[in-house]
Amino acid sequence: MNRTKRKIFEAAMDLFAQKGYDGTSVEEITSVVGIAKGTLYYHFSSKEEILYFLVEEGMNLLKNSIEIKTKNFKSSVDKIKAVVLIQIKSIVKYENLITLVIGQIWGNEERNLKCREYIYEYIRILENIIKEGIEKGEIIEGKPEVLASGLFGFTCSGLLYKLKTGKELDIQETYKEFSNYIVNGLKKS
Repeated sequence: MNRTKRKIFEAAMDLFAQKGYDGTSVEEITSVVGIAKGTLYYHFSSKEEILYFLVEEGMNLLKNSIEIKTKNFKSSVDKIKAVVLIQIKSIVKYENLITLVIGQIWGNEERNLKCREYIYEYIRILENIIKEGIEKGEIIEGKPEVLASGLFGFTCSGLLYKLKTGKELDIQETYKEFSNYIVNGLKKS
């Protein structure tokens, strides 16, 4: 990605997270980046295309991280712990992107449906790990879809905690809390 496209990407991500997608105009993005509208339209055909690019890039980054980190683990519980750590790190490092995606999953416009599909695609990765763990007898019996959605929701709740307390998330402390109370709760006795 060239420098101008990256600047558009970063400015749009910040503005969408702060003001919402609907509350952000193309003019604001170009003003922050310091470019003409024509330059923005050279890189992206619309504001919606910027959103799709942001979400796709972010979700691909998250999925690739999970694939790399979990491939060497034999235990499903260890894979889930790795996923939880990746999610917490992503929440800290890419807070604006996570806020943007979660904020866009409600509604019935095309962008809402696409954001939901990206989240569902991600949750399916968790479902597969949980299914594997259930089959191996490592994880409690349950509906993988429910457990995976819950696990995703619990880790995203780190953003709510941050908002409530006004404190930055301590990655290791948050990971320890989630591992002790949530991930260990999935283990089969």
